[in-house]
Amino acid sequence: MNESMNALSREVCDQETQNLKCLDTISCTTFNILAPIYKRLGEGVRESEFRESWHSRNESILDTLLRLKSSVICLQEFWVGNEELAGMYQKRLHEVGYLTYQLARTNNRGDGLLTAVHQSKFRLLNYRELLFNDIGDRVAQILHVELRHDFSQSNPNIVTKEAIIVNTHLIFPHDSRCCFLRLQQVYKILQYIRSYIDNCGFPLPIILCGDWNGSKKGHVYKFLRSQGFISCYDIAHNYKDETENSQKWISHRNHRGNICGVDFIWLHNPQKFQKPLKDSFAEAMLGNVKNVLHKVIVENGGQMPGIIKTKGSSITYSDFSQALVELGISGQPYGGLSDEDVKEIWKRIDADGDGIADVPNFVTAWNLCVSCQHEERDKEINLENEEGPYHRSAATIRFVVKKARLWPPEAEEGMWPENYSLSDHALLTVEFGVVFEQ
Repeated sequence: MNESMNALSREVCDQETQNLKCLDTISCTTFNILAPIYKRLGEGVRESEFRESWHSRNESILDTLLRLKSSVICLQEFWVGNEELAGMYQKRLHEVGYLTYQLARTNNRGDGLLTAVHQSKFRLLNYRELLFNDIGDRVAQILHVELRHDFSQSNPNIVTKEAIIVNTHLIFPHDSRCCFLRLQQVYKILQYIRSYIDNCGFPLPIILCGDWNGSKKGHVYKFLRSQGFISCYDIAHNYKDETENSQKWISHRNHRGNICGVDFIWLHNPQKFQKPLKDSFAEAMLGNVKNVLHKVIVENGGQMPGIIKTKGSSITYSDFSQALVELGISGQPYGGLSDEDVKEIWKRIDADGDGIADVPNFVTAWNLCVSCQHEERDKEINLENEEGPYHRSAATIRFVVKKARLWPPEAEEGMWPENYSLSDHALLTVEFGVVFEQ
């Protein structure tokens, strides 16, 4: 493992980015380390009951992380409720130059997040904690960092060499309501980042890390892609969004024995134009509604279920909202669509705003609504507009993906080795080149 991962640091910027002049490299590792309180040993027994087992496994995890020497380490399912384990990570990471920040999930769940940044690479400018306060008790860490590398000799015009790093762990999709909740969690993260960057007054590259509990086929993936984020592993391996081999790789074997790819490192560089966040969110929610409706129609023998009450070729808002309640995806005390979400979705179905969706049939409505034929638009980011909030005359940094690796390596081929015991997740490490453009 040491040799294959150390090869990351020996690579130079590839030919595609030569013209952007690679100034420095940084690396990032994300890893769900499987909290001992969740690791099953059989017969209802958890690893947390056996100190020797969890202590040895986590020492091995730390050995692996320290060999990688990543600039940033983002861990999920970190057992914050155990002082000995938390102290072990802090001690060993501090000894080699990392600053560590940990955040427990709400309602004393026992686990949480740990993010470590190496002081030789970054200076911390700000640290924020985002509590979703939902049924999943999920949280996110947001770090505003500055690269320590002195770029003045390479380009004296560089004013900002800052970035945003996020670590999170989205809720597991136990049922259809959780799929909506996962989208809402991502929306809250992006809303927060957008507001934070607006207050900064200049654009910043963003790296999102974590266990997203969903694959490339899901609407969280599509939502992030619509906002200009790229999946670093897929870019590094030239995997496209919608191809047969689009998710050849895996990163997790869950408690049901299923293997899937759910761990991502996302990159977003400042863009001249960005799709309105609210539009992207509404389209993603609509996609989830469409999936639920399709499942119900299939279960109903290909017929529209009786709870969908259409009047000829139309449906009213009242009937639409009631149908969502009866489908179990809104009107719930926890999870699912909120009243505000339903109203936003309806705006995209009822294009003319008359309270009635005039479509040949209800199913067609889903295909029409995703085109978002409405007047409302969020503020777009326009870097070329001198009156815009992000106009800068000086150069700013960007990141380019150089390499990405999963460990164990079998995960890259869609296989899960039976002798792998660090966690039920693979490690994902990405190396970035730091470049600038005027």
